[in-house]
Amino acid sequence: MLKLKLTRTGKKNYATYKIVVNEKRSKRDGQYLDLIGTYNPNTHPHTIKIDLKKVNYWIAHGAKPTATVSRLIKTHA
Repeated sequence: MLKLKLTRTGKKNYATYKIVVNEKRSKRDGQYLDLIGTYNPNTHPHTIKIDLKKVNYWIAHGAKPTATVSRLIKTHA
């Protein structure tokens, strides 16, 4: 099963995140199928960049977003 997840990037105590399509049981920071967008919680306001065409494509093909990613998508749209 495919999931839309966050993967952690950035320095220690300064996390940024990539929004990716990944297998449900794979590692958090492992390989991913597609990069959907980015999220930076360290700026005010938070920086969210999401390609909604890719999100709609992957959801149509059976991928399910995690709770956090679905909240970010709703905030961005």
